[in-house]
Amino acid sequence: MVRWILVAALAASPVLAQEGAKTNAPPQRTRSVTVYGDEPCPKAQGEGEVVVCARRDESERFRIPKELRDPPSQEAAAQSWASRAQTMMDANSVGLPNSCSAVGTGGQTGCNQQLLRQWYLDRKAQQEAQQFPRKED
Repeated sequence: MVRWILVAALAASPVLAQEGAKTNAPPQRTRSVTVYGDEPCPKAQGEGEVVVCARRDESERFRIPKELRDPPSQEAAAQSWASRAQTMMDANSVGLPNSCSAVGTGGQTGCNQQLLRQWYLDRKAQQEAQQFPRKED
């Protein structure tokens, strides 16, 4: 008999621990509010709510926050190596032979290659369209 009472007490102990934990539960809602100058911090609307106020100077009210004012760094260290290499290739390819550019001495030589490449892609697309016609609903 004593054994059954001991087992029942041990089985009920987690339930009692959970009931006690409900009183120490975290808040159901947390509001973060920024107030300016002498404005009062708003009051919590219920028992399960916590209001956190950050106070700033009145002159900061209509300004962009300091964290967002400066644009991100565009220095070479902030760019990947592949991005820097592609930028250099694009900038230096103008006017080189086979570039199809109106600038430079050899720029016009690549225009014929570019036209042939476009013709080949168009022809390939037409052949695929004839080989695999689209079904219309």
